[in-house]
Amino acid sequence: MTREVWRDSAENEAASAVFHLMQELIDQYRVNRPVMPLVVAQPEDASAGQEIDGRVEQIVHQVHRANQLRRVPVKLVEGRGATPYDAALSMVRTLTERPWETRGTSQYKPFAFPRSRLLAAIEQATATVVAQPDWGSARERDDRILEQLGSLRWRASRSGRTWWDSLRASVRPETFLGAVFIAVLSVLLGEIGWLLTAVVAAAALFGLAVVRLVTRAAPPLLWLRPASRWLATTSSLAASSTAYPSDGWSRFSPSGSWRVIRARAAAVAERVADAGAGVEHARQFHLELRVQALLEDLLDCYRPHALDWRRSKRTVPPVVFLPTATQDNGGILLINAINNVRSRRSEVDPLLLLASLPADRIMRRTPPLPPEPPAHSGVRSGARARYEAWVGDLSVGQAPAAAVRLAWVLRLPLSTGQLTHEHAHAQLVTHRVRRTWAWWVMSGKATALVLVCALLGTFLWSEHWKETYCYGPLAGRSTDAVRLAGPSGGKECVGVATAPQVRFAEGNTLQLNGVGEGVTFERIEQAIREQNAGIGADEPRVTVVYAGPLTGTDANREDTRKGLEELTGVYLHQRFVNDTANRSVKLRVLTANGGQDMLRQTTAVRKIVEVARRDPSVVGVVGLGRNTTESAAATGLLQRAGLPLVDTTNSGSDLARSYPNYFGLAATDEEQTEAVGLIAGQLADRLDDPQAVVLSRKVANEDKDRYTTEQRRVGLEMLKRTGFTLAADTQYSLSRDGGSANLDTPLHAICGAERVPDALYFAGRVEDVNTLMSGLGQTAGCSDKAITVFTGDDLAKARFDDSTKLADKVTLYYGALAPMSRGGGRAFYSDSRKALQSLLPEGRQVPALPKERPYDDKLFTSGQTVISYQATAALYAAATRGDTPQSAAETWATLYSVALHDMPTGTITFRGTIPYADQKVHGLNVVEVTRPGPDARSRVVCGRAAGDREPLTRAECAVP
Repeated sequence: MTREVWRDSAENEAASAVFHLMQELIDQYRVNRPVMPLVVAQPEDASAGQEIDGRVEQIVHQVHRANQLRRVPVKLVEGRGATPYDAALSMVRTLTERPWETRGTSQYKPFAFPRSRLLAAIEQATATVVAQPDWGSARERDDRILEQLGSLRWRASRSGRTWWDSLRASVRPETFLGAVFIAVLSVLLGEIGWLLTAVVAAAALFGLAVVRLVTRAAPPLLWLRPASRWLATTSSLAASSTAYPSDGWSRFSPSGSWRVIRARAAAVAERVADAGAGVEHARQFHLELRVQALLEDLLDCYRPHALDWRRSKRTVPPVVFLPTATQDNGGILLINAINNVRSRRSEVDPLLLLASLPADRIMRRTPPLPPEPPAHSGVRSGARARYEAWVGDLSVGQAPAAAVRLAWVLRLPLSTGQLTHEHAHAQLVTHRVRRTWAWWVMSGKATALVLVCALLGTFLWSEHWKETYCYGPLAGRSTDAVRLAGPSGGKECVGVATAPQVRFAEGNTLQLNGVGEGVTFERIEQAIREQNAGIGADEPRVTVVYAGPLTGTDANREDTRKGLEELTGVYLHQRFVNDTANRSVKLRVLTANGGQDMLRQTTAVRKIVEVARRDPSVVGVVGLGRNTTESAAATGLLQRAGLPLVDTTNSGSDLARSYPNYFGLAATDEEQTEAVGLIAGQLADRLDDPQAVVLSRKVANEDKDRYTTEQRRVGLEMLKRTGFTLAADTQYSLSRDGGSANLDTPLHAICGAERVPDALYFAGRVEDVNTLMSGLGQTAGCSDKAITVFTGDDLAKARFDDSTKLADKVTLYYGALAPMSRGGGRAFYSDSRKALQSLLPEGRQVPALPKERPYDDKLFTSGQTVISYQATAALYAAATRGDTPQSAAETWATLYSVALHDMPTGTITFRGTIPYADQKVHGLNVVEVTRPGPDARSRVVCGRAAGDREPLTRAECAVP
């Protein structure tokens, strides 16, 4: 329910009647917008005295007070001036230049009067020129008035406020522009930092200052301003400026419109000057033009279909109160002018007026003007003179007030009885006018609040995007790489680096070994990007995605060595294709990070699939070289997306059997134990009741490693198959921080048994081997016994240190996935050295390669670089059959026919293999390591080159 704002008693019946009429007109405006009259209340008895006139005047004041506090735009005016014309004109100026009384509590923002301000500028310029003693002829006067208008910027000057004051006021927090300014700076502060934000703020303030200076010096688009359009098109001025009619104005013709505006402004200025000189005809024209501008402005303030929904916000009309209207104070003249203007116009304006007229005064009409100039007045006579006089009179002669009654005036004759009869029991009440829903939706404060909330929400979303994506600004963010929690608790970037700002190896100073010494992980990643950037936009290309473990813990960069060495192999083949090989199809490489230890490879693969859907040049994936519990799901995702996977070092035995898009270059765990089992069988034959144990890493709750689980399975099967008796199946765990292996307890159990085993199958990771060797050399029972340790391919990455030198009687056997001693492609090693040399600063040299056995260089011994090089070569060969780029589906099909000879590990081929079956075309070496430590000795016992399908035999793998 609306709040009551005013209550009073009706002193007489007339007061009650006038009050209810006015309130009904005001309150019904929201419902049906009734036509607003000019209400004139007057004592009916012409002989009534001043007391009765005072009662009528009090009614006007009472209605005024009743509406002052209820958000109705009201204005109480009184005419002051030397003549009725001056008094009426001062009231019009008061309505357009002074704030209305409800300015602070209105339904919507204060009224704007641009048309009235334009006329005020013309009046100001005219007064300035007329005041000059030597303004010359009428034409010179008009030109000088237009010049003065230009200096005023066609706006009436306002005193007491500089442009700097207005600029400071515009950026205050409570203003719309200020709220937007602060909100934008808040967003930028979180986006680009405080220094750049301060620069942007300073630039914005400077820009606002320049704009204000420009608009003050020369208002832009002057002919498109509503006031200028009205001046150029209103029919009231058509007769006064026939040289440039209204059809000369066009929003598409600035010059033509400008001529019309100048001509009409000159015509108005001429009439204003004549009015100042006392010409009655000009005074009537000036007053009615001013009233027309006032009504046009008020009509525009209630215009429907405006962008600010002003008609829906203003539900009550503007009300003007004249406590006493007489001929002398200009009140009657003002009412006549409003009536005349309304009678000429087709629009119905919203102005409601209430005036009181003394009893002895008559509501006189506008007196008729002389039909023609008087004789000997200096004006030309004849037909042309009559035409010109008629044109001059037409501007005000269209009003019917000179011949008929005042159509827009609603006279309320109040009898003396009504004005004197006590009516104290009648209570008069007004309530606050409610603001409509449109005000809440489209008000400046609401819009500023919504905008601030939107910007704040954008800021929060920006922060969310920064935390979610590896590159997540407000605009241009990349959703192909996301930030996820790593196993060590920190955040790591997982996904595909499609944006230049996403760099998985940024800041990673881990260096390559051997001939890659000095080349960091960060430099290899940058080199791949340089290769990509060197491919022309019109050059044919295929895109290969390398997916590997590209991030690790900040404390131990060695965690990323596998990713570094594999990515180096991919880069070496990319450089070979793009820079040295005679290939028209270029090779583009995208890097995808599967997280530390490839524990986030499913997320990475999903991002790869998204990229492949957008980029048809993506032909397949290289990498995913670690077997985890997500490996099968990741391969399945690639299969459903139609992408082949050429795996590097994943030795899972069931992937090729389950997924036709899987092509592995690594011998499986089953193939490795089958080869190592040839040696285990020989040892078992030499012993009486050979016994062995299996020592495997315990899988923790968050551990996704599947390699050790499968190694334990195949190790158990191999030992049983070769004749060993399984004495124990023991597991070890890692420390709580996921670091070193806890091998003391299981080793004491193994070495303290009644019979120490002859063989041990280690189903663990390479990082635990040093601890195992040290424990075997120091634990009683094992330190003085010759023990044979069998393990998987992971040991190829081992770097023995001083702590393992006590394990003198331990012999290690493991399978190496890259039998480089049996392959060809010796130029690969020298070319790789040259390529890596080019990545170092000028003057720095990489170490030399071993002359006879270059594959023994520390960069290649683990096999990671060689295998990833060959995997990239196989995928590229399948994707460019006939030196023409193929699709991912064609690449998948072509992989079954690829045969790359003279590669570092032999022949890389999948010919003869079929989907859902083992791919027994992998190369393999069985390596023996004695005295594992800094002076460890290793030799290749036996093996086969890649592409060789013949199984190994005991004779080939004989041991002394």
